[in-house]
Amino acid sequence: MRADGRQFDQIRELKIIPGFLDHPAGSVLISFGLTKVLCTASIDDGVPRFRRDSGGGWLTAEYSMLPASTHERSGREVNRGRQGGRTLEIQRLIGRSLRAVVNLDCLGERTIILDCDVLQADGGTRTASVCGAYVALGLALLQLKSVMGDNWKPLRSRLAAISVGVVKGEIQLDLNYLEDSNADVDMNVVMTAGGELVEVQGTAEAHPFSRKQMSGLLDVAEKGVSDILAYSEKEIFQGRLDSLIA
Repeated sequence: MRADGRQFDQIRELKIIPGFLDHPAGSVLISFGLTKVLCTASIDDGVPRFRRDSGGGWLTAEYSMLPASTHERSGREVNRGRQGGRTLEIQRLIGRSLRAVVNLDCLGERTIILDCDVLQADGGTRTASVCGAYVALGLALLQLKSVMGDNWKPLRSRLAAISVGVVKGEIQLDLNYLEDSNADVDMNVVMTAGGELVEVQGTAEAHPFSRKQMSGLLDVAEKGVSDILAYSEKEIFQGRLDSLIA
């Protein structure tokens, strides 16, 4: 039993509030325990130069942490004149993860911008952002479907992300900050509903880990992804997303 009472393969309490903002095409407030992220999906006409005249669209993401999202206030990156390396890494992760399950050629010459703003951080902000961004994207695409027609299917699969690690010799799912800061192995996994891997970011903090341990970590991560997708299907989409998946 972990400090917060969870089993080793149990995610934190998950809550997703859809339609949290009025203006974006899709928006959610997602929380894993104390970690809370506001995710929005906006649809703009036009595409970057490298996609012009292709007939297809583009998807990109931005990520930020609010100054008071952690115990000590951190200054806004805009005031420093540039984004930090961690911010750039995470927003690229979000963008390429979502592009892996979107058929960009189906979008027309439109750009979807996913914004993920961390309101409160207690570990797992990047994986929460991927999960929230996917739900916000799904909501935005359901709106766009009324324009594109009933046969329009821009998604290839459902997608979610979760953290997993080895803490005191035990594999644990969905690490909070305290667990993450004491982990011997820290891994972030992005996976489709069919168990296909989109991204694996794994690091040994103290000692190398074995191939067998990695398989165990991925097995537990797959359970976490399944639990997240089951929640979003039951609480948010209720079968509506099926109409978008080819």
